[in-house]
Amino acid sequence: MAVLNLPYGDGYKSVNIADERLKGILVAQANDLKPDKTETEIVQEALASPTAGLPLHKLAEGKDKIVVITSDHTRPMPSRITMPLLLKEIRKGNPKAKITILIATGFHRQTTEDELRRKFGDSIVDRERIVIHDSADESMLKKIGRLSSGVDLTINRLALEADLLVAEGFIEPHFFAGFSGGRKSVLPGIAGGKSIMANHAANMISDPRSRTGVLEGNPIHNEMLHAADQAGLAFILNVVINKDRKIVKAFSGLHNKAHTEGCRFLSVKASVKAQMAEIVITTNSGYPMDQNIYQAVKGMTAAEATCRKGGVIIAVSECRDGHGSASFFETFAQASSPHEVSVEIAKRKPEETLPDQWQAQILARILMKHQVIMVTDAPSDMVEKMHMEWAPSVEAAIHMADELLQSSNGGITVIPDGVGVIVR
Repeated sequence: MAVLNLPYGDGYKSVNIADERLKGILVAQANDLKPDKTETEIVQEALASPTAGLPLHKLAEGKDKIVVITSDHTRPMPSRITMPLLLKEIRKGNPKAKITILIATGFHRQTTEDELRRKFGDSIVDRERIVIHDSADESMLKKIGRLSSGVDLTINRLALEADLLVAEGFIEPHFFAGFSGGRKSVLPGIAGGKSIMANHAANMISDPRSRTGVLEGNPIHNEMLHAADQAGLAFILNVVINKDRKIVKAFSGLHNKAHTEGCRFLSVKASVKAQMAEIVITTNSGYPMDQNIYQAVKGMTAAEATCRKGGVIIAVSECRDGHGSASFFETFAQASSPHEVSVEIAKRKPEETLPDQWQAQILARILMKHQVIMVTDAPSDMVEKMHMEWAPSVEAAIHMADELLQSSNGGITVIPDGVGVIVR
């Protein structure tokens, strides 16, 4: 009997699975990496030896207005470690620099003060200038070009008016951009809503190269690179973290080259071989990644890659914030089936993209092939209105899956960290 602890919110959900049913446990090597240096030392070494380009303190010399982009409350970026080191490096080059920390919310809700304090600590929140990007606030935005679809590319004015634009982030597998980090700090991070929606349009999401772990030929990735170049992103610090949210590797320098090197490293450490099964249990790696159903779709895509057609995906995700997006929820609540959702989205041109339709498109794709049972704190009626099943525990979900499959001995594959693996 295998006893597994699955990340759930700030804790875990335990489940016992009979050995004869367990097909495999898909875990990335990166999860268990334990470097022989401290997190601070890892970051300091990366900043001292950029992958390409000048060190940050050299870039900061003579630069008055400096903007540092960082991720929002939905990402477990270890900014308590990284941000003080970035600020120190900038001030080493120019002690009088006027620094703005710009929170890259993309299309997410605004980050709260409590979330900022949890992310940075009190010292940075109390002493530094922090601005939260709002993709819907036109006064914050400025046009700098056009996307491949013909839609205007708009970016936060503060970033464009900066003498030096810097970004920090972390690299993990991403379910349609290939990997997070790097250029994503700009698009979608600090882009206008219409630009984000065009980049995430139906034709972009449906491209077979817009998948986890794929950069080459990925149209979404390519457009993000274009946006970062247009915005003048001059330097990034990106980290790789393990299952304990500790930094195990860091990369710095020119955004494309540093990010590419980081992705190459993680691709080796995060790739796992599919173990096809009738039932696949996945998670969204706990809080903050599993704070809502919207985010939980990411973990489901890992399960999709190793679940037999017609099989059942069990998504273990706390979802303390419920669905996470009204438009995402209503898309399913008002539709008769996932197929209807898919058909309606496919009709839309890039300029007609609706908020959060990309997440709905991917969830619809999954639901047309698999039944999904959610083990979650989100209300059961909310889950059911989105054409999924709700279960109070992982054991109950397995029992439900057996009933749906009309079998009590179907194989089970477990993915303890559904957002941290690339299933090949």
